[in-house]
Amino acid sequence: MSRVLNRRSFLQATLAATASIGVSNFRTSASGDEESVEAIVIGSGFGGAVASLRLGETGIETIVLERGRRWPITNMGDTFCTYQKPDGRSTWLSPTTVIFNKVPIDIYTGVLDIKVGNGITVYRGAGVGGGSLVYNAVSYQPSRETFYQVFPNNIDYDELDRIYYPRVRSILQPSPIPDDILQTNYYLSTRTFLELAAKANLKGRKLDIAVDWDIVRQEIAGQKVPSAITGQVYYGINSGAKNSLDRNYLSMAEATGYVEIRPLHVVTSIEETNGRFRIVCNQITEQGAVITQKSFICNYLFLAAGSIGTTELLLRAQNDRTLNRLNNQVGKFWGTNCDAVSPIICNTPTNPKQGGPAAAVIDYLDNPIAPVIIEQVPFPIVPEGVITPLGLGIAKPEGYLTYNTSTQSADLFWPSQSNNNRKIALAYQYTYRQINQANGTKVAALPDFSSTGHPLGGATLGAVCNDYGRVYGYANLFVVDGSLIPGSTACANPSLTIAALAERSMDRFLNRS
Repeated sequence: MSRVLNRRSFLQATLAATASIGVSNFRTSASGDEESVEAIVIGSGFGGAVASLRLGETGIETIVLERGRRWPITNMGDTFCTYQKPDGRSTWLSPTTVIFNKVPIDIYTGVLDIKVGNGITVYRGAGVGGGSLVYNAVSYQPSRETFYQVFPNNIDYDELDRIYYPRVRSILQPSPIPDDILQTNYYLSTRTFLELAAKANLKGRKLDIAVDWDIVRQEIAGQKVPSAITGQVYYGINSGAKNSLDRNYLSMAEATGYVEIRPLHVVTSIEETNGRFRIVCNQITEQGAVITQKSFICNYLFLAAGSIGTTELLLRAQNDRTLNRLNNQVGKFWGTNCDAVSPIICNTPTNPKQGGPAAAVIDYLDNPIAPVIIEQVPFPIVPEGVITPLGLGIAKPEGYLTYNTSTQSADLFWPSQSNNNRKIALAYQYTYRQINQANGTKVAALPDFSSTGHPLGGATLGAVCNDYGRVYGYANLFVVDGSLIPGSTACANPSLTIAALAERSMDRFLNRS
């Protein structure tokens, strides 16, 4: 019998023995101010959501510690703020918004966070559901050829293709934009983008995105608050059209009865103690004030706080010697997925502020300079007659994070002018020249590499962790998020690959593979 089944049998026996004295379905033990539970997951994005569901399904009592708040969709359609009227809900504990035009706001635990590094600015989600609250819902599987330009050969692409990518898709339910929706004026930019690709003899196609298109139809019909159709992506979609993780993986995890999500819990430290792990966190208000400090003890710890959050926790533990067997690879092999924005000036109307999330892509994997893709995305500050595609490529993991003892946080460094980044810039420019020559369009500016929404690396496979995310030196410490991935998901949006690798890691942990 597997070790997990042994644990489960023990848990079930304990349940039966304690049922008569009124023990609830979810149980932790407490000693003073410290709670004890079998497993803890830090973070509720794509890796954490997968881990929490699979732990709960196996009967392993699990607490998910999430720094952000819950964002339940309301019948009033007012869960999130809008671009037109931003407020504290937009931004994580900041006196101003951090994207587009900076606007003064109330300090609040909003959905979008920023990390300003040397050479790069990183955007990331905050809330139950992590990055899925603010991403473009793109579920893009990289090709085998590009995959092995990033990942080691012992990560079996065929296994991911056969088992884990389909498993994730079965829960997120991504699908391409239906033609009846595409033909509306809201998605004029998407149609224009595909027409530009066709005239340039480039491979343009619809993306699979995790969106409920029936809800989008209700938006169009005036039955739901207009949100997706008006391009409201990065602060959340009020209609509920986006299939964010709180609406599938995480709700399924909670439904097992073995998983409890604790929002507004900001983890400050992790340490090994007598073969187990102690996690200390601050429980905060929605305005960021600390209510109390809490301490948890667990047997199994899964780190899923994102590339920046997970790496910072490991660097702090290394600095404070609370995880003294971490190796010197922590913080290395970080990258931006080669995110770059380039505005295209068209000769026709484009309606660029509407029609979201991202619905179309140009695959140019045989670009003679370097493989790249570009995706049409809505932007609220783009003028009429312009389309602003987002490019993704293969970033070499040349960035790194180090621990700053004076700020007690991680500093991020990215060589924006490295040879590889210049090569990718040339590949994007080659792509846009081909589009321009065929369509009479022009690019308003060179590709902008100054920010990314796809941070990857810092605790990578084969460096800090084994091929299944187990941290070297610690039998029961795992990384299950984008920190595992060395800088790029091979010309693809990261979410699907992060979730697929997490599914693979959890199968190994639960002895199912």
